[in-house]
Amino acid sequence: MLNNILWSQDISAEIEPMQIAIARGEWVDAKRDGRKVAYKTYCPIDQGAQKFPVIIWSHGLGGSRDGAGFISRYIASHGYVVVHIQHIGTDSSLWEGKDGHPWDVIRATHIPRSATLERLKDVPFALSQLGTLDIAPFMDMTRIGMSGHSFGALTTQVMAGQRRGRGARQYSLFEERFKAGIVYSPVPVKDKKGHPPADFYGGIQIPLLMMTGTDDDSPIEGSGYEVRLEVFDYSGGPDQHLLVLDKGDHMVYNGSRGKLDANPKRDVHEQIIKILSLAFWDAYLKDDQTAKDWLTHDGVKNWLLDEATYQFKPMPSV
Repeated sequence: MLNNILWSQDISAEIEPMQIAIARGEWVDAKRDGRKVAYKTYCPIDQGAQKFPVIIWSHGLGGSRDGAGFISRYIASHGYVVVHIQHIGTDSSLWEGKDGHPWDVIRATHIPRSATLERLKDVPFALSQLGTLDIAPFMDMTRIGMSGHSFGALTTQVMAGQRRGRGARQYSLFEERFKAGIVYSPVPVKDKKGHPPADFYGGIQIPLLMMTGTDDDSPIEGSGYEVRLEVFDYSGGPDQHLLVLDKGDHMVYNGSRGKLDANPKRDVHEQIIKILSLAFWDAYLKDDQTAKDWLTHDGVKNWLLDEATYQFKPMPSV
């Protein structure tokens, strides 16, 4: 059960106030041997010459540009342009047309380091292509956010400044065009080689909202949700937020179930995901102080009641 106290009386998880248009296309990166980056856009229509903040969405391992539509439709209807990008090599092409359940196929597939690096390079390339879209006149390129689920969460973490590599070979791919990010199912660094967590997460430089749940086990590796929390605990970024849904599982953010059983809390979880995502973007991309106060004080906790726990830290832990 949720309280009804939000930062604005005009907000409802069930109402999408603006009509939106959805379009699909494909970019080709000539500098990377013609690598294709498919995209899907959600954009408000009939809003005059108004410009909207832009949010990039990155899918999880084995996913595609068509996932998480329930989040993006809702966010776009509140005055945002959302652009989903698809990463060849870590997308649905891993399992499409193959026998067996997609998760089983993916588990048996080796993902080379090169595929991860190409995925990461897709993001700045996509940013460079936004101006080529028909909806470019409606996009405010000074207010851009990054978001993603699972492997897309890791992609977001890296764009936010999380360091890669170890020792003298450690490096950052921080993308300074992003002002804030949402990480759905954060991904911890698996093999730290003796490095403390802060060596990696301390590089995060922008506000992040991280969402997970008590049933958010990894469908590929089987680890529990607790390992995801270290990204929040050791993040060096300002204004870090953490939501832990009661009985929230891994696939709720994608809008699909995979092999997971039906979750009786799916509806309330989707409400929470939509509302908190909107509040965060309003706070950090639209500079809505009321939304920020709701997130950083007791408003959000009073609203969630016993459906989730919520933490906020304005500065990294000492």
